[in-house]
Amino acid sequence: MTAITPMMQQYRDAKEACGDAILLFRMGDFYELFFDDAKDAAKILGLTLTSRDKGENPIPMAGFPYHQLDSYLRKLILAGRKAAVCEQVEDPKKAKGIVRREITRLVSAGAVTDDELLSPGESNYLFALWRPKIDSPKVGCAWAELSTGDFWAATVEAEELVDLLAAVRPAELLCRDDVPHGLPAHAVAFAVTTRPAWEFGPDTAGKHVRSRFGVRDLEGLGFGEEDVLAISAAGAALGYLLETQKTSLAHFDRLQRYETSAYVEIDAAARRSLELDASLRRGNREGTLLAALDRTETSMGARRLAQWMERPLRDAHEIARRQDAVEALVAARTVRRDLRDLLKQIYDLERLTARVATRRASPRDLRSIVEVLNRLPEIVKILEPLPPEIASSWLVELDLCEDVRSLLCESLADECPTVTRDGGFIRAGFREELDRLRELARGGKQWIAQYQAREAQRLGIPGLKIGFNKVFGYFIELTAAQALKAPADFIRKQTLKNAERFVTPELKEYEEQVLSADEKAIELEEALFIELRDAVEKQAARLRTTGGCLAQLDVLASFAEIASERRYVRPTIVEEPILRVEEGRHPVLDQLEREGTLVPNDCLLDEEHGTLALITGPNMAGKSTYIRQQALIVFLAQIGCFVPARSATVGIADRIFARVGASDDIFRGRSTFMVEMTETARILNLATRNSLVILDEIGRGTSTYDGVSLAWAITERLHDAIGCRCLFATHYHELTALAERLPRLRNLNVAVREWKDEVVFLHKIVPGGADRSYGIHVAKLAGVPNEVIGRAEDLLAAFESDPQRESDRKTVRRAPAKRRTEVQLTLFEAAPNPIVEELRELRLDAMTPLEALAWLNDRQKKIREEMR
Repeated sequence: MTAITPMMQQYRDAKEACGDAILLFRMGDFYELFFDDAKDAAKILGLTLTSRDKGENPIPMAGFPYHQLDSYLRKLILAGRKAAVCEQVEDPKKAKGIVRREITRLVSAGAVTDDELLSPGESNYLFALWRPKIDSPKVGCAWAELSTGDFWAATVEAEELVDLLAAVRPAELLCRDDVPHGLPAHAVAFAVTTRPAWEFGPDTAGKHVRSRFGVRDLEGLGFGEEDVLAISAAGAALGYLLETQKTSLAHFDRLQRYETSAYVEIDAAARRSLELDASLRRGNREGTLLAALDRTETSMGARRLAQWMERPLRDAHEIARRQDAVEALVAARTVRRDLRDLLKQIYDLERLTARVATRRASPRDLRSIVEVLNRLPEIVKILEPLPPEIASSWLVELDLCEDVRSLLCESLADECPTVTRDGGFIRAGFREELDRLRELARGGKQWIAQYQAREAQRLGIPGLKIGFNKVFGYFIELTAAQALKAPADFIRKQTLKNAERFVTPELKEYEEQVLSADEKAIELEEALFIELRDAVEKQAARLRTTGGCLAQLDVLASFAEIASERRYVRPTIVEEPILRVEEGRHPVLDQLEREGTLVPNDCLLDEEHGTLALITGPNMAGKSTYIRQQALIVFLAQIGCFVPARSATVGIADRIFARVGASDDIFRGRSTFMVEMTETARILNLATRNSLVILDEIGRGTSTYDGVSLAWAITERLHDAIGCRCLFATHYHELTALAERLPRLRNLNVAVREWKDEVVFLHKIVPGGADRSYGIHVAKLAGVPNEVIGRAEDLLAAFESDPQRESDRKTVRRAPAKRRTEVQLTLFEAAPNPIVEELRELRLDAMTPLEALAWLNDRQKKIREEMR
């Protein structure tokens, strides 16, 4: 058996410590991978698989240059893998024996700080969840972003977990390793990391939380005994980050309590249906509300906008604060323009601060922080013309961090490298000893140049050169012929094929001075950098506050920009559950459609005019767009944004439900109709009077009679038992009859004009119910073959001309090619008709002619009413 070398033993020890992570083992200028890690990495990263110890038991091996680490880490993370980075933590020149190596960090999807591994405008959360028992009604949740220090915790009902995950959209899930208690079925969409159950225990987890925030109990953080599950999840998240990062988490300076009652609850189905941040078709941002709304200039602002969209507000006062700021920035065009121009020059202070706190910052990162702080006085000056009550709220939070700025300006050069070993980033004059070493190094190099010229003249060799390499240092190189003239003080150092290399005592002495000065200068610069980084780290909380203020400014200026650009108005926010919109527009289509082609529509939902609108009308006419439009207007209003309308009054919604579109859930074995009914059941069980509900084609996934019956009963439930604001788009024209007995239900339809056998959709919502769907016309527009269209028209004509007689037949007979009107069809068996039954039992011989006429007239009225 081949003996294990000390280096391979060191590798095995590191591999045992990093578990299932791929180990990147630093060896000189390369990261090497061995065994199964090498095989996996070769496939994922496209590396060449070689082998070490090419004998009977060769060891699979692969590697890449150290400077390509970030790009390869990104590929591993995107492939769903973790990576452990094992660095040389000792100078090889000073090492006695094998160089000491340690795992300096473990990189996973939810635990990254490097820009190359992050999307600038998106949050990257690690989400920990704790459910002590599989049937526990509540779940502890915490989500932390290592790259910014954003940290939230909450205790939620078990059935709310899916909705919370849909809102947060974490990069990685953290749960117990024995049984994945509480993991929702769709958790396969996330990277999942398991941890021992004891990591979630109150003692261990609580200790992590108290230690990080420096408190003896959790009441000071706003958490009580009822929040034990949330604290367990938060502590487990902290423990994982401490273990994987092996460094400070000073930028986690606050744990925020997530109160579901403070925010509008939007379930996963509604987020998907409304396409808030991911499109139904592509799953990306294109065509979403977020894409339409985002006018931010910084990555901090883009993330803050997404966070506001995760949790719309229910506090009218807080909504008004945002609206006041937007209104002021809309009015002050010059202020808005100058502010946005300046924000374009602002680096990502939140993520820069996180890299400082995790001790991964480079000299260039510190220089970027200086550039941000240098811009703050300009921002303050720009904000001065705004109303005092608006500007003051920002100026309080906008800490100029003058002490940090002053320190970094005095110490850092104007141009800084990304790695400390490159040197040259400490400003001249900051440290006297560094200046002396630099001068010595420069002087030594100058002396060598002068010495080369002097020796060339002395020996009569104009082309004499002094060279340098890491093995021999400085040397004088002479050709074989020239070497014969070498003086006695030239000491032969190396013989080459056609040349000889020499050193002299004088050259060796200055070489030691030059190299020693260079090395000492770099070592001193690295030490000074650590001092600066540690000094900035102590001010991480202040820098984070300033970064948060800049992000908020960016979002509000973005809202003002789109309000000005697209003629948005400030909605009036009220507590009562009403919705009044005059000439509202769909915020996404308003930008995608050609100017002037989008038809604006009104919406009126209140006690006087009805809180439940039943919208009927043709396919493709805009029913679904209309109901989504109203939900998006409410959503925009409750994140503090202005809305696309002439005017709007929005009653605060506690929940927004949207049951739109058809989809199945193959993973859980649920059909399209089952998904539809499950989502509808959730609405009927959770909606309150203050909720907003939009429904599209409920009941279409089953037979016609079943579908109509369900839609009818659901409408009654929403009207009678819940009483919420609801917009219900449907093809079931039978439901329009409900307006006669449900006082708060109003019929609306999409206006249509027929001209020369063509149908024109006006996309205008008008009062009243529709009696046709124009489905065949839409099929024609979609390109269905003419033969099918013709056959469908014949069937429809026959069915509409005599539905009772046709329904008695058991077959559908195809008509002759030229006599389509003779088609006979039956789709359903005839339902009993009370008037027919009454007529069958009628005794005409016992009636006078006048009585028979009166009876016939009465029944005719009833038939007409039923036909409406």
